[in-house]
Amino acid sequence: MSEFFLLTLIAPPGHEETLVDWLLQYEHPSGFSSFPINGHSSGPESLTLVEQVTGRKRQVRFDVQLAGPDLEMLLDRLKTDFAGSAIHYWVSPIADAGRL
Repeated sequence: MSEFFLLTLIAPPGHEETLVDWLLQYEHPSGFSSFPINGHSSGPESLTLVEQVTGRKRQVRFDVQLAGPDLEMLLDRLKTDFAGSAIHYWVSPIADAGRL
């Protein structure tokens, strides 16, 4: 069984369409999911005045399931193509996945 990972991207809403197009260009069998989220932070320097008052920052989350080698390739491209874009990411191992 090959190792699979979940790549999670958290992006400002202004990057949503660009990231959708970018991920669609990368051919991977599992596809990806995206959905709006609210980010919360105690660091006011990263929030606008309105976000500080409301206590939330609108963002978009993307989840992509990838095999190890595909993950490394996608991360390399992501770091090159979106350098300085304020996109936050993390990688989590997937214990099991499938379709029913």
